[in-house]
Amino acid sequence: MTPIDRDTDELVGEWLTLREAATALNVSPNRVRQMIRDHKLLGALREGELSIPAAFIVDGHTPKGLQGALTLLADSGFTPEQALRWMFTPDDSLPGTPIEAIRANRGTEVRRRAQALLL
Repeated sequence: MTPIDRDTDELVGEWLTLREAATALNVSPNRVRQMIRDHKLLGALREGELSIPAAFIVDGHTPKGLQGALTLLADSGFTPEQALRWMFTPDDSLPGTPIEAIRANRGTEVRRRAQALLL
């Protein structure tokens, strides 16, 4: 895993360390790593430590629709860093960012946009 660039770091905003994310999800840090491998979460190295965007965890769970969107982005050839930028970049057609739409239970719209990237 490569360190995150400053622009993406600022775009995401709030981050959780691996341990904080594990606590928030009530799982072990190893389970969080597995969730990253399974495209249920995205992680990045920040200041030498694996971190997860705080927006990816809501009330102890990952938001419905997040995994599908992350899987589609991975299938489209996006690197984790590119996927993070895409998830946190405003999209006028949503409106807002893809992660905001997912958190607002509009994951289908986000997956459609991610699927269009495959074409």
